[in-house]
Amino acid sequence: MDLNTVLEVRDARRHGPWRPGDAWLGGGTYLFSEPQPQLRRLVDLSRMGWEPVQLLSDGSVEIAATCTITQLSRFGRTLDAEAAPLFEQCCRAFLASFKIWNRATVGGNLCTALPAGPMISLTTALDGACLLQAQKGTLRSVQVVDFITGAGQKDLGEGELLRAVTLPARALRSRTAFRQASLHGLGRSGALVIGAREPGEDALSLTITAATRRPFRLSFELPCGEAELRAAITAAVGASDWLDDIHGLPEWRRHMVLRLAGQVCHELTRGGVR
Repeated sequence: MDLNTVLEVRDARRHGPWRPGDAWLGGGTYLFSEPQPQLRRLVDLSRMGWEPVQLLSDGSVEIAATCTITQLSRFGRTLDAEAAPLFEQCCRAFLASFKIWNRATVGGNLCTALPAGPMISLTTALDGACLLQAQKGTLRSVQVVDFITGAGQKDLGEGELLRAVTLPARALRSRTAFRQASLHGLGRSGALVIGAREPGEDALSLTITAATRRPFRLSFELPCGEAELRAAITAAVGASDWLDDIHGLPEWRRHMVLRLAGQVCHELTRGGVR
């Protein structure tokens, strides 16, 4: 896709006023995937020099917005944490070629805010927090579950930049369970459910994405019965929250979420769901 309305590409290291028609450029896989007639200038983040992903001294993990899927996958395979397998599972949920893996970024996946975005699934499930930077340099933090507000919608002001996502150490110590469903063997996720249980806790969190317009993260005390599980999901996810598109009808998505949620809870409680 040619961006024939773009007149300039500016290096993000050169500070300048934000103008109508500006957009941040990370990997560019979304920008170049469909027409963007509103764009006039791209602000390129590729030379910012941010460390793609790093383990911090307190045991948390900081993922730069410019971290590629390839870089995150490699990091996850070396991470000594109970939740480490979830990194690769979510990276694989892209069902994308190595070309996309080497260009697409974590920040881009979050800011595109597509319901099936697997980086949304990963960072919501591990209770991630977005670090946002305004044009004036002021910073604010927003939980990923609150950052994504709808299909293609996010809590991001004009010219505001997603700088990084931090995953807390306690979440990385969690046992996790991953379930994904699609209408096709290699199709976009129609429902994706992740469970996480922190060590020593008689509770687990359940994250629902892909089937819904925004991510949902629910907490359950254990033991948790199947009827209680269904009731909580039904109460939290309204009829208008289920996504309706070519990749699945709302009724099918709801059915799959309830089914996958039961499997996830069963795995994490070793039969604790009755």
